[in-house]
Amino acid sequence: MTTQYENLATLDAWTDFFKVSPAELPAERQMRARRMSGFIRGQLLPVAEPVGPTDPAAVAPEGTAVAEPAKKAAPQVAREWVPAQWGLVPSWVKSEKDAKLRAPKLLVALNETVSTTQAFRDAWLAGQRCIIPMQAFYVDDVRTGKAIPTRIARVDGQPMGVAGVWSQWTDPDSGAELLSYAVLTLNANSHALMRRYGPQGAERRMPAILGEGTYDAWLTARQDKAREFMRAYPANWLLANPVEHKKDKKPKGLFD
Repeated sequence: MTTQYENLATLDAWTDFFKVSPAELPAERQMRARRMSGFIRGQLLPVAEPVGPTDPAAVAPEGTAVAEPAKKAAPQVAREWVPAQWGLVPSWVKSEKDAKLRAPKLLVALNETVSTTQAFRDAWLAGQRCIIPMQAFYVDDVRTGKAIPTRIARVDGQPMGVAGVWSQWTDPDSGAELLSYAVLTLNANSHALMRRYGPQGAERRMPAILGEGTYDAWLTARQDKAREFMRAYPANWLLANPVEHKKDKKPKGLFD
Protein backbone atom coordinates (compact mmCIF):
# COMPACT_ATOMS: atom_id res chain seq x y z
CA MET A 1 0.00 0.00 0.00
CA THR A 2 1.20 3.49 -0.81
CA THR A 3 1.60 5.42 2.46
CA GLN A 4 3.94 8.15 1.23
CA TYR A 5 4.21 10.30 -1.86
CA GLU A 6 6.18 13.31 -3.06
CA ASN A 7 4.61 16.65 -3.87
CA LEU A 8 5.56 18.78 -6.85
CA ALA A 9 8.53 21.04 -6.13
CA THR A 10 7.45 24.28 -7.84
CA LEU A 11 4.23 26.21 -8.42
CA ASP A 12 5.01 26.24 -12.15
CA ALA A 13 4.60 22.46 -12.24
CA TRP A 14 0.97 22.76 -11.06
CA THR A 15 0.26 25.58 -13.49
CA ASP A 16 1.99 24.11 -16.54
CA PHE A 17 1.01 20.47 -16.17
CA PHE A 18 -2.33 20.53 -14.37
CA LYS A 19 -3.63 24.02 -15.33
CA VAL A 20 -4.36 25.03 -11.74
CA SER A 21 -2.80 27.75 -9.62
CA PRO A 22 -2.35 27.05 -5.90
CA ALA A 23 -1.92 30.22 -3.88
CA GLU A 24 1.25 28.71 -2.43
CA LEU A 25 3.20 25.49 -2.39
CA PRO A 26 1.91 22.85 0.04
CA ALA A 27 4.02 23.00 3.18
CA GLU A 28 4.75 19.28 2.99
CA ARG A 29 7.02 17.95 0.23
CA GLN A 30 6.94 14.37 1.53
CA MET A 31 3.31 13.45 2.12
CA ARG A 32 2.21 11.04 4.83
CA ALA A 33 -1.02 10.37 6.70
CA ARG A 34 -2.99 13.43 7.88
CA ARG A 35 -0.58 15.93 6.34
CA MET A 36 -2.01 18.81 4.34
CA SER A 37 -1.62 19.05 0.58
CA GLY A 38 -4.60 19.09 -1.76
CA PHE A 39 -6.36 17.82 -4.85
CA ILE A 40 -7.85 19.00 -8.14
CA ARG A 41 -11.58 18.83 -8.74
CA GLY A 42 -13.58 20.05 -11.70
CA GLN A 43 -17.01 20.99 -12.93
CA LEU A 44 -18.57 21.36 -16.35
CA LEU A 45 -19.13 24.93 -17.47
CA PRO A 46 -22.46 25.85 -19.14
CA VAL A 47 -22.33 25.38 -22.89
CA ALA A 48 -23.53 28.34 -24.95
CA GLU A 49 -26.37 27.53 -27.32
CA PRO A 50 -25.55 27.96 -31.03
CA VAL A 51 -26.59 31.26 -32.59
CA GLY A 52 -28.79 31.06 -35.67
CA PRO A 53 -31.48 28.69 -36.95
CA THR A 54 -31.04 24.99 -36.38
CA ASP A 55 -32.73 24.28 -39.72
CA PRO A 56 -31.41 26.92 -42.17
CA ALA A 57 -33.23 25.34 -45.11
CA ALA A 58 -36.57 26.19 -43.50
CA VAL A 59 -35.93 29.96 -43.49
CA ALA A 60 -33.48 30.61 -46.34
CA PRO A 61 -34.94 32.48 -49.36
CA GLU A 62 -35.39 30.37 -52.44
CA GLY A 63 -32.26 30.13 -54.54
CA THR A 64 -29.82 31.17 -51.79
CA ALA A 65 -27.07 29.01 -50.41
CA VAL A 66 -27.90 27.18 -47.21
CA ALA A 67 -25.32 27.51 -44.42
CA GLU A 68 -24.38 24.62 -42.23
CA PRO A 69 -26.33 24.47 -38.94
CA ALA A 70 -24.51 26.06 -36.02
CA LYS A 71 -22.82 23.52 -33.78
CA LYS A 72 -22.67 23.49 -30.01
CA ALA A 73 -19.30 24.26 -28.47
CA ALA A 74 -17.46 21.40 -26.83
CA PRO A 75 -18.03 21.19 -23.05
CA GLN A 76 -15.39 22.99 -21.01
CA VAL A 77 -14.22 21.95 -17.55
CA ALA A 78 -13.14 24.37 -14.84
CA ARG A 79 -10.41 22.85 -12.68
CA GLU A 80 -9.91 23.96 -9.09
CA TRP A 81 -7.05 23.34 -6.67
CA VAL A 82 -8.35 22.58 -3.18
CA PRO A 83 -6.13 22.42 -0.05
CA ALA A 84 -6.96 19.23 1.85
CA GLN A 85 -5.72 16.49 4.18
CA TRP A 86 -4.45 13.14 2.93
CA GLY A 87 -6.49 10.53 4.78
CA LEU A 88 -10.21 10.64 4.11
CA VAL A 89 -12.65 11.55 6.86
CA PRO A 90 -16.19 10.37 5.94
CA SER A 91 -18.91 13.00 6.28
CA TRP A 92 -20.77 10.89 8.88
CA VAL A 93 -17.91 10.79 11.44
CA LYS A 94 -19.19 12.09 14.80
CA SER A 95 -16.12 13.53 16.56
CA GLU A 96 -12.69 15.03 16.02
CA LYS A 97 -11.11 12.11 17.90
CA ASP A 98 -12.80 9.60 15.57
CA ALA A 99 -11.73 11.66 12.55
CA LYS A 100 -8.08 11.54 13.65
CA LEU A 101 -8.26 7.78 14.21
CA ARG A 102 -9.89 6.99 10.88
CA ALA A 103 -7.84 9.18 8.53
CA PRO A 104 -4.53 7.21 8.66
CA LYS A 105 -6.47 4.04 7.80
CA LEU A 106 -8.19 5.68 4.82
CA LEU A 107 -5.23 6.83 2.73
CA VAL A 108 -6.22 4.59 -0.18
CA ALA A 109 -9.43 3.22 -1.63
CA LEU A 110 -9.64 0.07 -3.75
CA ASN A 111 -11.01 0.65 -7.21
CA GLU A 112 -12.95 -2.60 -7.01
CA THR A 113 -14.80 -1.76 -3.77
CA VAL A 114 -14.87 2.05 -3.56
CA SER A 115 -18.58 2.08 -4.40
CA THR A 116 -19.49 -0.38 -1.63
CA THR A 117 -17.02 0.25 1.22
CA GLN A 118 -18.77 2.28 3.91
CA ALA A 119 -15.99 4.84 4.31
CA PHE A 120 -15.80 5.74 0.60
CA ARG A 121 -19.25 4.89 -0.77
CA ASP A 122 -20.90 8.28 -0.23
CA ALA A 123 -18.03 10.18 -1.86
CA TRP A 124 -18.01 7.87 -4.88
CA LEU A 125 -21.77 7.92 -5.40
CA ALA A 126 -21.77 11.72 -5.11
CA GLY A 127 -19.23 11.96 -7.94
CA GLN A 128 -16.59 13.45 -5.62
CA ARG A 129 -13.66 12.36 -7.75
CA CYS A 130 -10.38 14.23 -7.89
CA ILE A 131 -6.84 14.27 -9.27
CA ILE A 132 -3.92 14.08 -6.85
CA PRO A 133 -0.70 15.56 -8.29
CA MET A 134 2.42 13.56 -7.43
CA GLN A 135 6.04 13.74 -8.46
CA ALA A 136 6.57 10.20 -7.17
CA PHE A 137 5.17 7.65 -4.74
CA TYR A 138 6.92 5.22 -2.43
CA VAL A 139 6.57 1.48 -1.86
CA ASP A 140 8.58 -1.12 0.05
CA ASP A 141 10.68 -3.72 -1.73
CA VAL A 142 10.73 -6.75 0.58
CA ARG A 143 12.17 -9.34 -1.79
CA THR A 144 15.41 -9.57 0.22
CA GLY A 145 13.55 -9.98 3.50
CA LYS A 146 14.26 -6.37 4.48
CA ALA A 147 11.88 -3.54 3.59
CA ILE A 148 13.72 -1.17 1.24
CA PRO A 149 11.82 2.07 0.49
CA THR A 150 11.60 2.53 -3.26
CA ARG A 151 10.68 5.68 -5.19
CA ILE A 152 8.43 5.20 -8.22
CA ALA A 153 8.34 8.03 -10.76
CA ARG A 154 7.75 8.58 -14.45
CA VAL A 155 10.68 7.81 -16.72
CA ASP A 156 10.37 11.23 -18.37
CA GLY A 157 10.40 13.08 -15.03
CA GLN A 158 6.94 14.58 -15.53
CA PRO A 159 4.38 14.68 -12.68
CA MET A 160 1.64 12.08 -12.31
CA GLY A 161 -2.06 12.79 -11.93
CA VAL A 162 -3.50 10.06 -9.70
CA ALA A 163 -7.21 9.30 -9.36
CA GLY A 164 -8.78 9.90 -5.97
CA VAL A 165 -12.00 10.56 -4.06
CA TRP A 166 -12.63 13.41 -1.64
CA SER A 167 -14.93 14.18 1.27
CA GLN A 168 -16.00 17.18 3.34
CA TRP A 169 -16.44 16.72 7.08
CA THR A 170 -17.88 19.21 9.55
CA ASP A 171 -16.86 19.04 13.20
CA PRO A 172 -20.17 18.86 15.12
CA ASP A 173 -18.64 20.69 18.09
CA SER A 174 -16.76 23.58 16.49
CA GLY A 175 -18.42 23.74 13.08
CA ALA A 176 -14.97 23.69 11.43
CA GLU A 177 -14.86 22.09 7.98
CA LEU A 178 -12.18 19.67 6.79
CA LEU A 179 -11.64 18.56 3.21
CA SER A 180 -9.80 15.26 2.82
CA TYR A 181 -8.99 12.73 0.12
CA ALA A 182 -7.87 9.17 -0.59
CA VAL A 183 -5.83 7.68 -3.43
CA LEU A 184 -7.56 5.13 -5.66
CA THR A 185 -5.56 1.96 -6.27
CA LEU A 186 -5.63 -0.93 -8.74
CA ASN A 187 -4.64 -4.59 -8.57
CA ALA A 188 -1.03 -4.90 -9.74
CA ASN A 189 -0.47 -8.67 -9.44
CA SER A 190 0.29 -8.91 -13.16
CA HIS A 191 1.99 -5.52 -13.56
CA ALA A 192 5.56 -6.00 -14.81
CA LEU A 193 6.99 -3.50 -12.32
CA MET A 194 4.60 -3.08 -9.40
CA ARG A 195 4.13 -6.81 -8.79
CA ARG A 196 7.60 -6.75 -7.20
CA TYR A 197 6.53 -4.54 -4.30
CA GLY A 198 4.41 -4.98 -1.22
CA PRO A 199 4.11 -7.44 1.68
CA GLN A 200 4.93 -11.06 0.92
CA GLY A 201 1.83 -13.10 0.15
CA ALA A 202 -0.41 -10.02 -0.11
CA GLU A 203 -2.16 -8.61 -3.14
CA ARG A 204 -0.02 -6.14 -5.08
CA ARG A 205 -1.56 -2.67 -5.50
CA MET A 206 -0.62 0.52 -7.36
CA PRO A 207 -2.08 4.05 -7.59
CA ALA A 208 -4.45 4.62 -10.51
CA ILE A 209 -2.31 6.98 -12.61
CA LEU A 210 -4.47 8.80 -15.16
CA GLY A 211 -3.50 9.64 -18.73
CA GLU A 212 -3.05 13.40 -19.19
CA GLY A 213 -5.67 13.51 -21.93
CA THR A 214 -8.34 12.03 -19.64
CA TYR A 215 -8.16 14.46 -16.71
CA ASP A 216 -11.28 16.49 -17.48
CA ALA A 217 -13.27 13.43 -18.53
CA TRP A 218 -12.37 11.64 -15.28
CA LEU A 219 -13.48 14.60 -13.19
CA THR A 220 -16.85 14.95 -14.89
CA ALA A 221 -17.78 11.49 -16.22
CA ARG A 222 -20.98 9.76 -15.22
CA GLN A 223 -20.52 7.44 -12.29
CA ASP A 224 -21.10 4.32 -14.39
CA LYS A 225 -18.29 5.37 -16.76
CA ALA A 226 -15.71 6.54 -14.21
CA ARG A 227 -13.95 3.20 -13.71
CA GLU A 228 -13.06 3.11 -17.41
CA PHE A 229 -10.42 5.78 -16.77
CA MET A 230 -8.57 3.77 -14.11
CA ARG A 231 -6.12 1.48 -15.87
CA ALA A 232 -2.69 0.14 -14.96
CA TYR A 233 -0.01 2.59 -16.05
CA PRO A 234 2.51 1.00 -18.47
CA ALA A 235 5.49 -0.46 -16.63
CA ASN A 236 8.00 0.86 -19.17
CA TRP A 237 6.83 4.43 -18.43
CA LEU A 238 7.80 4.11 -14.76
CA LEU A 239 11.18 4.11 -13.03
CA ALA A 240 11.94 2.51 -9.64
CA ASN A 241 14.87 3.64 -7.49
CA PRO A 242 15.76 2.42 -3.95
CA VAL A 243 15.87 5.31 -1.48
CA GLU A 244 19.24 5.78 0.17
CA HIS A 245 19.27 7.20 3.68
CA LYS A 246 22.28 8.66 5.46
CA LYS A 247 22.19 5.86 8.02
CA ASP A 248 22.59 3.34 5.19
CA LYS A 249 25.88 4.83 4.04
CA LYS A 250 29.18 3.46 5.32
CA PRO A 251 31.88 6.00 6.20
CA LYS A 252 34.72 5.71 3.72
CA GLY A 253 37.73 3.73 4.89
CA LEU A 254 36.18 2.04 7.91
CA PHE A 255 34.98 -1.09 6.19
CA ASP A 256 37.20 -1.29 3.12
